[in-house]
Amino acid sequence: MKCSTAINLMISGVLVCMSTAIHAQTDDNSTSSRIEPAILETANALIDTALKSNLGYEIVESLTTEVGPRLAGSEAEKRARDWAEKLGDSLSFDRVSVEEFTMPFWDRGHLHISLTQPYKQALYGTALGGSAPSTEDLEAPVVYFRTVHDIQNINDGELNGKIAFIDGEPMVKSQTGAGYGPSNQKRRIGWQHAQRGGASALVIRSVGSDSHRFPHTGMMSSDNNNWATIPVIAISNPDADHLRRLHELNKTMHLSLHSGSDWQGDVTSGNVVFDLVGRDKPDEIVLIGGHLDSWDLGTGAVDDGAGVAITTAAAELIARLPHRPRRTIRVVLFGAEEVGLLGARAYAAQHAAELNNHVLATESDFGAEKIWRLRSNVNPDANAVIDGIGRQIERLGIVRGDAKSPGGGPDIIPLAAAGVPTVRLDQNGTDYFDLHHTPDDTLDKISPEALAQNVAAYAALVYIAAESEAEFRLPKATEDKE
Repeated sequence: MKCSTAINLMISGVLVCMSTAIHAQTDDNSTSSRIEPAILETANALIDTALKSNLGYEIVESLTTEVGPRLAGSEAEKRARDWAEKLGDSLSFDRVSVEEFTMPFWDRGHLHISLTQPYKQALYGTALGGSAPSTEDLEAPVVYFRTVHDIQNINDGELNGKIAFIDGEPMVKSQTGAGYGPSNQKRRIGWQHAQRGGASALVIRSVGSDSHRFPHTGMMSSDNNNWATIPVIAISNPDADHLRRLHELNKTMHLSLHSGSDWQGDVTSGNVVFDLVGRDKPDEIVLIGGHLDSWDLGTGAVDDGAGVAITTAAAELIARLPHRPRRTIRVVLFGAEEVGLLGARAYAAQHAAELNNHVLATESDFGAEKIWRLRSNVNPDANAVIDGIGRQIERLGIVRGDAKSPGGGPDIIPLAAAGVPTVRLDQNGTDYFDLHHTPDDTLDKISPEALAQNVAAYAALVYIAAESEAEFRLPKATEDKE
């Protein structure tokens, strides 16, 4: 690479160009719509460095091996916060802090589930988050529902003494994960209708696209802050297929189950925050992150150890430059995402007074496959800068997507609702729901090469956003009107 600027250096063997002009200020508003060549040169060098770096993989390997599964609110999640705090202190961040909050803790406990009629067969199941325990060993006939829409039509008390089973199709695979929402309805609200009908328990086909006997767990929705009073169990896709075939043969089915899952009272969780303090505008924050907790069936490598590693590694590579970017870069490792975005909501509440200074936010929480698309939702006057970022990361195989696409990631939802502009780097999610919330979410599913591509894209995007003059937020008067 040829450097046209005044200060050059080497980072991990890669030539990085830094301009002596980066400190210069200007009143020319046109500068907010373009990216200075020196900034692009440094971003390009960061990409080169990231593609050769193994830092992201080392971080997710450490998290999944040294901590393991990290159920929200558990002792393991506390160990993850301790791990993250030590990680931040060992890297180049200017500030490392833990921001605690209180949350209700749901524990999985034990589970037995099996088919007892027309014959005995063990089934592979898992309790869903918020499920109640069974008060005793339960055996009851099964009432079959083809879809979640079918169970919505039952009368109150119609399922007394029965176990409801909601079938449906395995989730449709797609690059964007678009099938998740429709498939997820039976997990989120099916229990409300089963319980209204008087069912002793609800069993559902797990929300996932795999054909393994690995059931997917996940959180149910509350009903006006009331949770299920019956056990709610997801069974694997092959087991759900088996029950369907028996139903189609008009076989009478009975299930036996015993579940020990239950709420355990309030506990302490927390968000871990890493800051690179901006050299010119330290109060303006570009926020990135992932969530530190995971479900407890696997080791949370793909969901979301990868996101923790990608965003932390990207910020660390920026931290190794000779100058901090103009704005502060903040990495937030959110706690208790899986059980209702509790860390995200706590962060938004704890930082409510400074949310107007959050100029851009995004999260990595869709696995570890390669990024293929950049989307955004910013002040239209700043779209030229996002477009410039898109051109900079084109060589990573990333296309520029919609410029009016709200999002940023699950943990960014409370920030976006408060008016914080967002961007999103979309990973290929075709196989994500084969692993998501299952015992199969383990480190061996992560490609170091794909992870490095993610780190490279985040490093370039975040550096340019933090170094540029762009006003990503809408003017205050416009925000007020909206």
